[in-house]
Amino acid sequence: PLLSRVTASADRAESHADADWVLLVGSVPRGPGMERGDLIRRNAPIFVEEGRAIARQASKDARVVVVGNPCNTNCLIARHAAGDSLTDDRWTALTRLDHNRARSLLAEKAGARVREVKKLAIWGNHSTTLYPDFTNAEIGGRNATDAIDRSWLEAEFIPAVQQRGAAVIAARGASSAFSAAQAILDHVRGIVDGTPPDDWASLAIVSDGSYGVPAGLVSSFPCRSQGRGAFEIIQDIRLDDFARTKIAATISELERERELVKDLLAA
Repeated sequence: PLLSRVTASADRAESHADADWVLLVGSVPRGPGMERGDLIRRNAPIFVEEGRAIARQASKDARVVVVGNPCNTNCLIARHAAGDSLTDDRWTALTRLDHNRARSLLAEKAGARVREVKKLAIWGNHSTTLYPDFTNAEIGGRNATDAIDRSWLEAEFIPAVQQRGAAVIAARGASSAFSAAQAILDHVRGIVDGTPPDDWASLAIVSDGSYGVPAGLVSSFPCRSQGRGAFEIIQDIRLDDFARTKIAATISELERERELVKDLLAA
């Protein structure tokens, strides 16, 4: 097992000490009348401090998973605050929850088991602009667009995934709990144990420029892992004009978010 002990502490010097995995689960939630930009600026100082604490206290081989929203930009902030203490491949943010939700919706619509849904990808930001790419997804070995009418996929599936978090809050009066925890476990296991050879996972990572996503942005990509902590972006995925337009929109949002915190990203 990866977990050897649990220590509860309000002191970062203690909680981060020699940590091999740092899961940044919490953040300030969005309040009434708060715009997304306000939320980003409110959380920014928290993740500056997290990044600095990781640089000072965590293992030099540590891996970081940012869960607290807005997780992509929070991850970007923490990564810059940590300086050169950890390389880019050590930083990830959670889009596995979106990935799991999208798989479940496709399975339900197709009357299939969730495990039969493969090669789904979440692109971009963990927000209402995220793009759940069904164009390369498979359900029971068939292309998703052969198993499910494309008009439903475009008009209903995409908004359902994008708005799922809000729907959960409306239904239960709070954000998801178990499903988020499960997504974190899936995220970590995928990196440690590897992804299946016939499938991939969605990870928000520091972009290397693949698919035209500006280098340095923290964006979700379809990734594979051979295990032991290493992962890579799946290359040469065919994207139609519809997919490219959706990806461009979510990347544009990430660029706007980066602009909001550019003063914190200066070298």
